[in-house]
Amino acid sequence: MIAKLKGLIDSLGEDWAVIDVGGVGYLVFCSGRTLGRLGVGEGAEVMVETHVREDHIHLYGFIDAVERDWFRLLTTVQGVGAKVTLGLLTVLSPDELVQAIAAADKAAITQASGVGPKLATRILSELKDKVGTVALAVAPGGQPAAAGAGPGGPGGLVSDAASALVNLGYQPFQALSAVSRAAGRLGEGADVEALIRGGLSELAPVDARGSV
Repeated sequence: MIAKLKGLIDSLGEDWAVIDVGGVGYLVFCSGRTLGRLGVGEGAEVMVETHVREDHIHLYGFIDAVERDWFRLLTTVQGVGAKVTLGLLTVLSPDELVQAIAAADKAAITQASGVGPKLATRILSELKDKVGTVALAVAPGGQPAAAGAGPGGPGGLVSDAASALVNLGYQPFQALSAVSRAAGRLGEGADVEALIRGGLSELAPVDARGSV
């Protein structure tokens, strides 16, 4: 099985790239996010997911392991094939997927080609209990980081705040969902402390929110 390719970009298409590795051209299907980081004639290294079927062998390429892991996760949902998954990863970054699933944002999910309201509902339902664990996965060095976000970026702040709530005993998805709602309400200028307070407010009973 092919897990990674490193070579020169020979050509690019709407949803594919040909990577020349030692004179052999590999056709690799990619999301728009990955294709946007590739240039014809330039060197590139992509993570690869190999799908073997009776009638074909397809290679799917990703600019990083985070996108590859989301590809694997999304394709576990019934009715979500490789093409639909690449469409999702084209319109939503890994961090935006975390936010959309945490907030049950069906409109964001249906931006992808081939994803209607019913399939979007299924994606949100089947992944809601998994995305919190994925988003709060411990990065090298022991620091929690949201998928696709650097430690200092907005997604990293959401992850840090959600991680703090997990340490207080809340479930990962419960914490991430609350902090995501708070982030949307507070705006981009909110720091970690504000997000933690906002998350706690979201988790508090309705009649107690005024005092949080």
